[in-house]
Amino acid sequence: MKSISPLFSVSSAKSPIFNFIPISHTLTSLKFAALHQRNSSTMKPYSKSAKIVSGTHTLDPITTSTSTATPTPPKKVLVPIGFGTEEMEAVILADVLRRAGAEVTVASVEQQLEIEASGGTRLVADVFISVCSTETFDLVALPGGMPGSARLRDCEVLQKITSRQAEQKRLYGAICAAPAVTLLPWGLLKRKQITCHPAFIDKISSFRAVKTNTQVSGELTTSRGPGTSFEFAVCLVEQLFGEPVAREIGELLVLIPIANGSEDIEVVTLIDVLRRAKVNVVVASVEKSAQVLASSGTKIVADKLINAISDSIYDLIILPGGTTGAERLHKSKILKKLLKEQESAGRIFGAICSSPAVLQKQGLIKDKKATAHPDVLDKLKDGLNDAQVVIDGKLITSQGLATATQFALAIVSKLFGHARARSVAEGLVYQYPKS
Repeated sequence: MKSISPLFSVSSAKSPIFNFIPISHTLTSLKFAALHQRNSSTMKPYSKSAKIVSGTHTLDPITTSTSTATPTPPKKVLVPIGFGTEEMEAVILADVLRRAGAEVTVASVEQQLEIEASGGTRLVADVFISVCSTETFDLVALPGGMPGSARLRDCEVLQKITSRQAEQKRLYGAICAAPAVTLLPWGLLKRKQITCHPAFIDKISSFRAVKTNTQVSGELTTSRGPGTSFEFAVCLVEQLFGEPVAREIGELLVLIPIANGSEDIEVVTLIDVLRRAKVNVVVASVEKSAQVLASSGTKIVADKLINAISDSIYDLIILPGGTTGAERLHKSKILKKLLKEQESAGRIFGAICSSPAVLQKQGLIKDKKATAHPDVLDKLKDGLNDAQVVIDGKLITSQGLATATQFALAIVSKLFGHARARSVAEGLVYQYPKS
């Protein structure tokens, strides 16, 4: 399955554990300038705090000024792309760096602005690489993919830009195949410790190659592949803007609403797994009290009441199930408003067990595939009963309490890639698919 969003993608291979159903694998045009505009206008900077309120919190580490101070010019970043570039790496680099405040230029090394990436997604660059030949960048970051890395390697203009970057001791980086296929022939890996995609690591001298997800060696930063894209991008943010900004960017904000009658196992599993993945989870009660009585009698205390976070923006909203709990979630006007805003802004949302029916009632599953508990599956227009987890674009659903762990790990994989999901699964002593 290939699901393209501003930040995230999941594998097209059907997982033997998650039993994903691939949906919406289409050729999508992403105009990076429009992506930047959407991020700045509708999406919050990532934050550890659950108290972020739209309109009152901004993350602008580079342009804040007083009436007497001269604004600092924005950090300028070049992300080149070509035919066969890995789309997840390119999009995550551009998106995360723009969220941090960088002025990112996505430049095509081809004779056209629109390129078809390695997975079939169509990306549209801002400019041709020739426009950037005389510019000075604070960072040049090369996405990988094949034959994308070779297309970057063969671009003389990009080679000159990157070589000048290295000579002048400014930041440059590469991920996936790009360190071995692009930077190595250019002679830009000398006296550096390097990591890259396992399929290309043998091209690097054994005493220079390392197996870490991300490796910083002087001005050069390298990383392994699509699953480490987010970590790679955040590492670059830290070098450009400092650790506090990287920490803000590096954590996602997730809302899990709960009610009397919510399914205990699903609530606890979702919270536990997501927090193990370093996600900032806010648990909000739709009741008058923070304490709710779950479906099997467990008492769970929420972090907040739903009305206290009604103006917040979340990267992901996930509804736990339980028949009674789902009905009470559906009755919450504030939650209905948050879900509607989530859907209209193109952010991720989902549900498990009985709660996909809540999304159906609120008109949020139009023309999308989903799954749910067998008792409510017939209420879904395009319900699938042969999958434990279904991801269709920004919608993710699951069958019930027995699939709660798969569901939570699927969310981690969608947000951060398989590498982090596999790491969390190992901590749970849970068998994560090898492929």
